[in-house]
Amino acid sequence: MIRILARSVIASAAILASAGVSAGPRDTYVATPASAPTKSFLITRDTQWQVRDGAYVVTNAPVREMIACQLVARSAGTLTAFAVNGEAFDGAALDACNAKAKGGKAMAAKADVSSAPAN
Repeated sequence: MIRILARSVIASAAILASAGVSAGPRDTYVATPASAPTKSFLITRDTQWQVRDGAYVVTNAPVREMIACQLVARSAGTLTAFAVNGEAFDGAALDACNAKAKGGKAMAAKADVSSAPAN
């Protein structure tokens, strides 16, 4: 009886281990800020991004890709790159993301409008 139980436990462990290896890859988000990060992590809503090699990295952000990018840009400033599973945003998508950047294009556009002389 104990031998059967032991074999069942070993077999179950082997099945679980092989399932973990064959599981599909998780989404990986990488946001590269224009300025070097000054902290080892960044929190956006419910997501904690870790700094790795000068970029903010997270797996499985609970929001759409563009929203994740904009949230990082809003907190960290302009991004030079944003990628999901190794696929980088193109120039238009990165510009849309950086429109929400802290001190980025959105702030510059507001400054240009406010400095224009009134007619």
